[in-house]
Amino acid sequence: MARFEEAVTKTLQFEGGYSNNPLDRGGETRFGISKRWHPDVDIKNLTIERAKEIYRREYWDKLNLDLVENQRIAEEIFDTAVNTSPRKAGRFLQEALNLLEDSGLVEDGIIGEKTLAAVNNYPYPDALLKALNGFQFMHYLQTIEKDESQRIFIRGWLKRV
Repeated sequence: MARFEEAVTKTLQFEGGYSNNPLDRGGETRFGISKRWHPDVDIKNLTIERAKEIYRREYWDKLNLDLVENQRIAEEIFDTAVNTSPRKAGRFLQEALNLLEDSGLVEDGIIGEKTLAAVNNYPYPDALLKALNGFQFMHYLQTIEKDESQRIFIRGWLKRV
């Protein structure tokens, strides 16, 4: 089964310290935790330990990633959730599995029993990773198409793909 500590260590390589870029829709951010999605958190004084607690509870556990058998797949879903949202990351997984294998999954972003069975039984993890990255890239492209001001973030986003 996938291991949280390995996944969060990799994701935190992409998530820097404190920032408050006026063009960042998340607003004030530290370690990838944004004020927009965590209004009760003191972002400026957020510790790495507290950030990991938030990531464990609101991302990893919410997506049932402990139950994903392939570490690389779990890490990809987790990192995508951190950068887009848990619901979007779950939906990307379901869309990818439906595309690759016509799994018949409801694309609701909730990683439950059926999605877990599909991901754990899918025999081509490299293909699944590429499909997940494709959906992630399309999300970034659509974000820029809707709001050109977001183009300044594309190089950072592409490091995740």
